[in-house]
Amino acid sequence: MKKQQTIFITGASSGIGKAATVKLAKDGHKVFAGIRRKADKAEIESLDKNITGVYMDVTNLASIEKALWFIIKNTDKLDVLINNAGIVTAGPVELLKPESIEEQFKVNTIGPILVTQKFLPMLIGGKIINMSSVSSTGLFPYISAYCASKRALDIFFNCFALENKDNIKVISIKPASVKTPIWNRSTEKAKAEFENINEVEKSKYGKELLYLEKNALEHNFKGLETEKVVNTIRRVIKSDNPKPSYTVGFQSKLAVLAAKILPETWLNQLIKIKLSKIS
Repeated sequence: MKKQQTIFITGASSGIGKAATVKLAKDGHKVFAGIRRKADKAEIESLDKNITGVYMDVTNLASIEKALWFIIKNTDKLDVLINNAGIVTAGPVELLKPESIEEQFKVNTIGPILVTQKFLPMLIGGKIINMSSVSSTGLFPYISAYCASKRALDIFFNCFALENKDNIKVISIKPASVKTPIWNRSTEKAKAEFENINEVEKSKYGKELLYLEKNALEHNFKGLETEKVVNTIRRVIKSDNPKPSYTVGFQSKLAVLAAKILPETWLNQLIKIKLSKIS
């Protein structure tokens, strides 16, 4: 690996964020680990001497500013910002609550934008790594808000990459489904909201909720290992000239390729045929 770099990663208390924090710290990098709960600070810092926990809620501007000043007190420059914090809002479009859609975009899209804007002065000549998703292709029904939030993230930062004059490299990492708690959380939330709808809507989408539960279980047991995503992050950090976008996992590569070369009508029809077989 190259010389020690200083890295700030959001959403570091679990899943990809936690795994990346630990591995990058063990690689010898100085890692500021963004956590939403102050109770997680001692636990994350106990994992390696190179980790410093930083309390930050990406949806709260005052919290982002406090995190910035804490990091400024501890280092004069960031080499890498990893926008990793994210949630999944699941359910049929017809039944999604406005506040759930808003929360999805606040965490997955607006949050990374606000964090990046505040930390830009520390990132001159550095890298911004965004944890996007294969879902940014828009080919995955019943997680529409999640798909849209990741597509918006990619588009916004692609424009920033064209605009920025500070030699900041922007990289999007698009994994297939990964074994993390994010899927169970999304299903539990969807089930809770589903309980409050009327019987007509329940009968209309009952099997779809079962489909979401089944998918969540499959992601937990058959999804990508976090290690594969973390290794891609490490490769990007090590590279002097990283690509703008990386896919991780066969499902991701296939979906991105299909979205590029197949007519949208064909893709939609294939997906509808698959959905018609839900039982």
